[in-house]
Amino acid sequence: MLILRIRGAGEINITQIPSGRGHNCIVVSPLFAKKPLPLPKIYAVLPSVYIQDYAYNLPDQQIARYPASPRDASRLLIYRHGEISGGNFLNLANHLPQGAMLVFNNTRVIPARLTFRTHSGAVIEIFCLAPYAPSGYEQSLQSTQSCVWTCLAGNQKRWRDEPLHCGFAFNGSPCTLTARRVQAPVGNAAVEFGWTGGCTFAEALECCGVTPLPPYLRRPAESADCAAYQTIYARHRGSVAAPTAGLHFTERVFNSLKINNIHTAEITLHVGAGTFLPVKTPTANAHPMHSERFVAGLEFLEKLRANLGSIIAVGTTSARTLESIHWLGCMLLKYNRIPLHLAQWDAYDIDPVPAAEHTLDALAGYLKVNGLRQIECSTSLMIMPPYRFRVVNGLITNFHQPQSTLLLLVGALTGGNWRGIYHYALEQGFRFLSYGDCSLIIP
Repeated sequence: MLILRIRGAGEINITQIPSGRGHNCIVVSPLFAKKPLPLPKIYAVLPSVYIQDYAYNLPDQQIARYPASPRDASRLLIYRHGEISGGNFLNLANHLPQGAMLVFNNTRVIPARLTFRTHSGAVIEIFCLAPYAPSGYEQSLQSTQSCVWTCLAGNQKRWRDEPLHCGFAFNGSPCTLTARRVQAPVGNAAVEFGWTGGCTFAEALECCGVTPLPPYLRRPAESADCAAYQTIYARHRGSVAAPTAGLHFTERVFNSLKINNIHTAEITLHVGAGTFLPVKTPTANAHPMHSERFVAGLEFLEKLRANLGSIIAVGTTSARTLESIHWLGCMLLKYNRIPLHLAQWDAYDIDPVPAAEHTLDALAGYLKVNGLRQIECSTSLMIMPPYRFRVVNGLITNFHQPQSTLLLLVGALTGGNWRGIYHYALEQGFRFLSYGDCSLIIP
C-alpha cells in the first residue's frame, strides 16, 4: 500500500509508474481538485508504516519511576553496526568513535503544571504548553504583568467564566497568580495569566507550578524531581518535557569526554507535550506530528559543518533538530528563503537532496549576509522509515514507549533493527522511559 500526499488537492486519479530513481511514483490528474494541477506531474510517495509493527510488550516493573543515583550510574546498551553489548553510562566515552562530536539540547524544563480551585471548590489543572502572546519563550517568561499561553485544562467543564487565583510568596511578600480563559487557538485552551508582586512569569511559575512529569510515571511530582528532571547543562527555559537522554550526564562524564577528545556542541529545542502522544492511527503516515520550536546559532552551524561525519545526537530532540536544520538549508537553496516552519513531510518532497555540507554552508552564509546571529524555526518533521539521516551519524537515547514517534525515529536510524535492541534491553532488565537507562546507537 502507498500513501499519497498532495497539498491542497481534492479528489484525484492516480496511476503508479516506475520513476527510474529507485522508488515508486505516480502520475496525478484532477477530478475535482480544489486547485488546478499541472499535468503530467510526478509526486514521490511513501510506503505505509503500520504502527502495529512498532508494538512490543513493556512490563510495568521495567518502567523506571525514579532516576538512577548518581545520574551516571545508569546502564548503557551499545549498538554498533548490528552488534549489541552492555556497559555503564559512566564509561560512555570509551564507546564513542574517535573524534566524535556530541550535540546536546540545552533546553530547560519549566514547572508547567498549575493547580487552581474555583469558588465552588472544583480543582482545575492548567498545563502550559507554549507561549501565545507574546509568542517568544524568553519574552513571555520575562513578562512582568501578563501573558497568554496555549494550555491544556483539566476538569474545564467545571471552569466557568470566573478568573482563577493561586496565592504564592515572592521575596517574602504575598502575591497572586490569576488565570482567565480567552479566545482559544484551534485545539487547545488559551489562558491569560496576570500576577502581582512585580516578578516575571518565570518566577511566578517557579513559585506556583510543579514539574510536569510524564503521565506514564503514574505518580505526582516530588521536590526531588525539580533537579532530577533537568539536565545539568539546561539553560534556556521553555520545555514541558526533559530531553531525557541528557539526564545521565554528570561532570564526571563530561570530564571523561574531554580527556578522550570528544567534542561537544549545543542547540535549543523546546520539547512539547506532543512528544508523549502515542500514534493512534493504523499507519504512522496518518499521524499528525506535533510542532516544536528550535534555535541554532551561527557558531553552532559552523561547528556542525566542521564535524560532519562524526555527529552523535544526544536525544531524539537533538536528532530532530539537526535533521531539520539540514532541510531548512535545502529549502534555502531551492527557494532562496528560510521558512518559519518545517512541515511534517517537507523533507520527503525534496529531490535531488543537496549534501549536508552545502546546506550548512548556505545557512551560515545567509546569516552572515543578513547580519543575523541565529536561525529560529519550528519543526514538525516526521522521522520514520524509510527516512535517511543526512547529518546524524549516531544517537544516545533512552528506551521509548511502544508505538511512539520516538521509536519510529530509532527504527529509521537502525534500519529496522530496533526490535533486536529492545529485546536485548528487556531480557537484560534495562529500565525504560524517561528515568530509565540509556543506549548508544551507531548504525
